[in-house]
Amino acid sequence: MDFTPTEEQQAARELAARIFGDLATHERLAAAGTGTDAELWKALCAAGLPGAVEETGLLGLVLLAEEQGRTTAQVPFTASCVYGLLAVARHGTEELRARLLPGLRDGSAVVTGAFPAVPGAGAVREEAGGRLTGTVAWVPWLRDATHVLVPDGQRALWLVRTEDAGPVADVELTAPWSAGQLVLERTPGEAVGGPGAYEDVLAAARIAFAGLQAGVCAGSLARAVAYTSVREQFGRPLSSNQAVQLRAADAHMDTESIRVTAYEAAWRYDQDLPAAEHALTAAWWASEAGKRVVHAGQHLHGGMGADLDHPVHRHFLWGRQLDAYLGCGTELLAELGDLLANGEPA
Repeated sequence: MDFTPTEEQQAARELAARIFGDLATHERLAAAGTGTDAELWKALCAAGLPGAVEETGLLGLVLLAEEQGRTTAQVPFTASCVYGLLAVARHGTEELRARLLPGLRDGSAVVTGAFPAVPGAGAVREEAGGRLTGTVAWVPWLRDATHVLVPDGQRALWLVRTEDAGPVADVELTAPWSAGQLVLERTPGEAVGGPGAYEDVLAAARIAFAGLQAGVCAGSLARAVAYTSVREQFGRPLSSNQAVQLRAADAHMDTESIRVTAYEAAWRYDQDLPAAEHALTAAWWASEAGKRVVHAGQHLHGGMGADLDHPVHRHFLWGRQLDAYLGCGTELLAELGDLLANGEPA
């Protein structure tokens, strides 16, 4: 396995880092509240970054998701790329790809996913004629989406236009992800993919959001390192204290564990190798280690970490939200154990 980015992946990552760094500033994020930064989304799409994911694959998306997470940028980039662009490109019919991919590339179309953190019977059921009925309590970035990818209780995938669903009620999450409640009442859906498509998209989503968590953790740790290097106590920088160094070192190792497991899972996915076990492993690290890192980042800021307006608090909120979205560690381990015990392909 070689996780070294290709020239195309590295160029896309550097461009994303520059755009996110320039526009996802603390002041703009504070002004956006729970909404999306439309100017940032427009800049990302004008630079061709959503479309670049088609060429750079899931590993390329993980690299770009890291940059989004590093700045906690308020845009549906990771969600739309994994639930929309990659899912449609991989499982859509030729007609669906021709109809939807251009909009996903230029940002005029946004797809999110009504996916559970752990597979199981969903709240949505198919009725006659491809009509869907059910309610999903919250879907990330639903307020920005033109379409939502919905699995039913039989793990079939359906693409639903949000304008055909019931009115979207705002849902406030731990992190400001423009979430909403999805209500379907005999809503028309378009079938996407065949057997195994649900599991494939779920694995890709777990890997992509693990990459997002790696960025969130890296951003939190970078802020903590910068703060403890200049904040003095008893005439010495906090970073000179061994306890601070050890806490930061543990956070660094946790962050690298999230990153490397996400990279490995994404590489396997792009190579069409079995990746379900590796996706679960990446999700477990992102969930369990992720919350340790963002707690450490906040604690290393001392009293400043308790300030809800401090930038590091946003990383804390995103880290906890990703922990909840991916599924708690015990749930993920139970699913992984079942997969291994049943001898299913990894």
